[in-house]
Amino acid sequence: MAEAYKTWQCRTCGYLYDERAGDPDEGLAPGTRWADIPADWICPLCGTAKAEFDMVEI
Repeated sequence: MAEAYKTWQCRTCGYLYDERAGDPDEGLAPGTRWADIPADWICPLCGTAKAEFDMVEI
């Protein structure tokens, strides 16, 4: 059984990354898992590092 998609939130600005939706404007196709995003990726809204995101339940 596939793991459920998760949502990750930027601690600085609140930007939400939803694995199910991805972020096509940032080159992240729908279904792109958080673990598959490069470690040097930054928030597209404020530039915060990926390490400063938290998984959230919505």
